[in-house]
This record gives sequence, structure tokens and C-alpha cells, in this order.
Amino acid sequence: MGPESAQASPKQENNERFINGNSIDEFFADSVVMITGATGFVGKALVEKLLRACPRLAMIFILIRPKRDQTIEQRFKNYLQEPVFDKIRPTNLLNKVRPIKGDVAQHDLGISPEDRKLLIEKVNILFHSAATVRFDEPLKVAVNLNTKGTDRIIQLCKSMKNLVSLIHVSTAYCNPDRKEIKEVIYPTRVKPWTMIDMCESLDSSILDVLENKILEHHPNTYTFTKGLGEQIILDNAKDLPMAIVRPSIIGSADKEPTPGWVDGVFGITAMVLKVGTGNVTSLLCNPKLRVDLIPVDIVVDTLICAAWHSSMQQSNMTKVYNCTTGSNHLSWGTLNDGIVKYSIETPSNYIMWYPCSICRTNRFIHNVSTISLRVLPALVTDIFVRLTGGTPKLMKRMESVKRIARSTEFFRVNEWTFHNDNVIDMAKKLKSLKDGNNFTVTTEGLNWESYIRNYVLGVRKYVLKDTPDSLKEARSRLHVFHWLHRLTKVFSVLAVLMIIMRISH
Repeated sequence: MGPESAQASPKQENNERFINGNSIDEFFADSVVMITGATGFVGKALVEKLLRACPRLAMIFILIRPKRDQTIEQRFKNYLQEPVFDKIRPTNLLNKVRPIKGDVAQHDLGISPEDRKLLIEKVNILFHSAATVRFDEPLKVAVNLNTKGTDRIIQLCKSMKNLVSLIHVSTAYCNPDRKEIKEVIYPTRVKPWTMIDMCESLDSSILDVLENKILEHHPNTYTFTKGLGEQIILDNAKDLPMAIVRPSIIGSADKEPTPGWVDGVFGITAMVLKVGTGNVTSLLCNPKLRVDLIPVDIVVDTLICAAWHSSMQQSNMTKVYNCTTGSNHLSWGTLNDGIVKYSIETPSNYIMWYPCSICRTNRFIHNVSTISLRVLPALVTDIFVRLTGGTPKLMKRMESVKRIARSTEFFRVNEWTFHNDNVIDMAKKLKSLKDGNNFTVTTEGLNWESYIRNYVLGVRKYVLKDTPDSLKEARSRLHVFHWLHRLTKVFSVLAVLMIIMRISH
């Protein structure tokens, strides 16, 4: 598909406004931006903030792949109706967004020769956020998307005539074997091209057998392949105006586009959802350990400002920004307790049990609590439903909860120290800009209590689609589950006492 050509003349590489601008808006003025992963959580927020905060930019090209049941035209039409764009929809700013048919997983990004020529001629700033963020993604798929996909982007950028900045979205956890993470690219044990060759030559079944050995210190294929992606950048992007932004655990918006805005169920949002609806009553983690949670709007602001900040440096060194919580710490215990508190205060109509999650470090007690408070009630309910001619669902849902808990456990029982000197320097330099106050790149001043409350409300509104008028009915359901929860605890204690008495006799 060939989008219309940009109306504004493209900027030349040495245009001084890119480097000497007095604002972020001025830096982006008349520029043509390209974004991969624009249909994802971070990508949507990035498009929205760019249009709202930098309205003088010329155009945003977004890479969209067709789905089996939708053309890119249909996907793009639906995309523009997303709630994230509600604030700017009354303006004509969304007219600056143009779809490009493509796929990071394909050769040459699946972009047509005509569109490729257009991008090479026009694009000034590129944000590469496309990736598979599934922790259980097969190794072959994750390597193709997260590692080789990064190289495909680099090859495209090497052809671009007016590229001023290339920002790659990585993860703060791509070096999980290191407890102290600086803003540098660390060497990987496995060379990226060795891994790519293995994935292209070996059968998936063989890779599945070798996966644990290959991953070694990595908890999943996501962190492993993102680390390889950074190595690709170190090896192949030396001549590009490149920077890497490493977010930690990305959560809902703190302020923009609206407090609590979230899109889809992923990572930490899955925990907020499961704890808030009573599907998780025991969380295996040390409540005193830090959880490095970063709001999506801070991630987006960091990406936008990194394009400006990194372009000011004279060297060809790839600048790295650890987009993490810094000194404003939040513990797992505080997060868990806050989710429980506000899920009781404003319950969802989809609660499955009384929200009562407790952080535990003892795996045995955790398992006993989960079985007695969730698995057994779910099993009994499913048996009753089956006997009455219905379709049992709760045990299947428990398997889903177990899978999510298992995939995120690594991040709940470990702790890292992230250095963010480049982010702090960027924050200081932002203060001298006319619109510096429009961008927040640190968590300094963030109120975690208020943030958690808005997160719970955001999941209720944007994920579960609960309406405000459903709150009365939800509170009635909560009251019923409260008494069921108390009765279950009493029966559990009695059962344990009976077992002890039998053993003692």
C-alpha cells in the first residue's frame, strides 16, 4: 500500500534545528517519524503523545501487518478508534498518521519497494518498539522477531537519507544475571548470529529440548532475545544515530493520556487483574523486595526525549537509557496490599473471589493456601456445575493463573540495581527547554498510593470494561464472596486440626 507523500520538505541531516532547538516540539517540527510496534501498548501511547505534544511534526508512518481476518486498512480504521486517542480525536492531528504494510518478522520487513523508497527518502526519526513480549514465546519465533527483526530495522535505517535519530526499545532485564545494571551494552554469552543460524537450521522440536541450556540465566525467551538484539546493535549500528531505552516493568499510565489508562492484559497488569478479581490469594514473593514498576507515560516521554537528547552527542556511541524507578522505590508488599485495598474499595463485577492476596516467601505455605482457598473451591464449584448440566470453567482458569504466576515468579523473587545517569542528565537538560515541563522521565514525585488506586480503576475500566453503574452490583457480589471467604478459612482450619488430631492418635 502506498501512503501519500509527506507535504513538508524532509529535513536534512545537518539541519541545526535538530540539535539547537529550544524545545522538544521544535526538535520534531516538520519531521517525519516512523514507528514499529505502534499497535502495541507502548506504541499507542507514543503515537498519542507525539501528536499531542509535538503537533508541528509532519507525519507519522506506522508499520502494520495484516491479520488473517483483517486487512491493514481495517486494522488502521479500528486503531484510530482506540480510547487512547480520545483526547486528540476532536482535532485533525490523527490525519498525520499513515499506515505502512509490513512485518518485522519478514524479509526486508515485508515492506513493498514503493513504500521502502518512500521511507528511505522521508523518515527523520524512527522508534523501534515492535517485539513479542510473551514470556513463553517459542525460541525460534522470539529470535526472529526480537533479534533478527532488530537487524532488519538497522539495515533499513542504513539506507535512510535524512535519519537523525533511531530509538530502540529494549528491556531493563536483558542482563538478568547481573544484579547491578549500568547504562552500557553488555556482551552476551551466545553470539546473536550463531543463535539466528541455529534457529534457521534446527527443527523447533530440537530447539525446545535445548532451550533451557541455551537460556541459562535468563528466565524466558523474551529477555534472552532482547539481549541478543542489543548485541546486534553494538555490532551493526556503529554508524547510525542510535540510542537504546530500557524500560523495566511497564504499568498503566500515571497521568497521560488519562490516569490508569492501560491496554490489554500483560505482565504486571495480569497480576493486578488476577489479584483484584480474587483469582490470586497468595503471591510467592518477598514483600520487602523492590518492584521496578514504571508507568507507560514515563516510558513514552523517555523515548521522545531520548531522540532529542541522544542527537546532541558528538560521538557515534550508542547511548543507553535505563528507564526505571530510580530512588522512588516501591515494594512488592506495598503493591500487593494496594491492589487488594482498592479492589475491595471499587470491586469489579467480574470478581471470582474476595480479594485477599498475601505475599509469602515459604513455597509450601503458599501452595497450601492456594489449594485451600482457590483450587478446592474451584474444583467443588466445577463439579456442581457439571452435575447441573453446565460447562465447568474455574479449574481451567486456575491453570491460566498458575501459568501467569510461574512466568513472572523470577521477577518477584529477585532484585536489581539499575543505574540511570543518562536519564538523570536528560531530566536536568529538559528543565532548560520551553516545553520541558511537558515531559516526565523520572519517577521523582510520583505518588505510588494514588498510582496503584488509578491502576486498579484503569483495569476495571479499560480491561474488564466495567461501567460506573455496575459498582452497586459488584459490591453485592463482593459481600457474598467475603462471607464465603471467611467460611472457607474456618473450614480449612478445622480440616487442619482434624488431620493433626488423627496423626497425634
